[in-house]
Amino acid sequence: MQIKKWLLVSAACLAFSSAPTFAQETREFSVSTVLSDAFPWGQAAKKWAELVEERSEGRITLKVYPNAQLVSGDQTREFSAMRSGLIDMAVGSTINWSTQVPEVNLFSLPFLMPDNAAVDAITQGEAGKMVFDAIEKRGVVPLAWGENGFRELSNSRAVLSQPSDLEGLKVRVVGSPLFLDTFNALGANPTQMSWTDALPALTTGAVDGQENPLAVFDVARADRANQKYLTLWHYMNDPLIFGVSKRVWSTLSTDDQKLLKQAAYDAGQWEIKKSRSELDATLQAIRDRGVEVTELTSEQHQAFVQATQTVYEKWIPRIGKKLVDAAQTAIKNR
Repeated sequence: MQIKKWLLVSAACLAFSSAPTFAQETREFSVSTVLSDAFPWGQAAKKWAELVEERSEGRITLKVYPNAQLVSGDQTREFSAMRSGLIDMAVGSTINWSTQVPEVNLFSLPFLMPDNAAVDAITQGEAGKMVFDAIEKRGVVPLAWGENGFRELSNSRAVLSQPSDLEGLKVRVVGSPLFLDTFNALGANPTQMSWTDALPALTTGAVDGQENPLAVFDVARADRANQKYLTLWHYMNDPLIFGVSKRVWSTLSTDDQKLLKQAAYDAGQWEIKKSRSELDATLQAIRDRGVEVTELTSEQHQAFVQATQTVYEKWIPRIGKKLVDAAQTAIKNR
């Protein structure tokens, strides 16, 4: 009897010890950014990673790779690398994705958006939905908006306050045909190059000027690269987009998809608010370093608008008239 009882107890213990455990799977995903967390752009990606890790209780980790290192520094390859699955996720620029998604060229149309309210009217309205649909059709799931900010113009030669001042100016621009068309329309001599190559070129005088948001000018210390004149012309705004490869997205549970999307939205809103609130202090820091800052009058601004109308004639058919109309209506009704 004792032997039988012992056998029953032993069997029960064995059954308990061999029962399968269902520990939750932990996953790590790569996130590409062009700038590090010294800039608002990189801070957006870092915040997203922090929120995801916290809300998933460490089950999901986002590893951020700044400086476009996952595409060997060629930021224009980021979207195609994500679409093919070589990159899991990204906080990317509409400019860098524009060669693969023509619709995002909307944001690069010169002088389309006069202020932050105009940017928000587009991204949070019907036009923003149309842009997100276009991105998703090409293999990347867009989750939320961030912001790189309005791009301003600096140079080493002189004050720039009217289109004729740009005649012959050698300007570094990003790898987008639309940017070439805009600066060619203004009589400048645009040259496409990565930001890594731009600073040495500016320092040696091989290039006269560049265009970037104030935060990039400030953190990168463009003033040390002979950029002594800065024109606040707000000629375009560069929204950021939190995106996920469709291949990765399809492997996530519905709950994890919701977690990732909400975290992206929260990180984006945090970064937009933070970067906008810091602009005045950033501009003052730039002034304090001896940079001469020019703010355009309404008449000067309108002269630049008129000088770049040919860009619209060429690019509206490529972007889509319906999308451009939706954006212009949103701006008008903001």
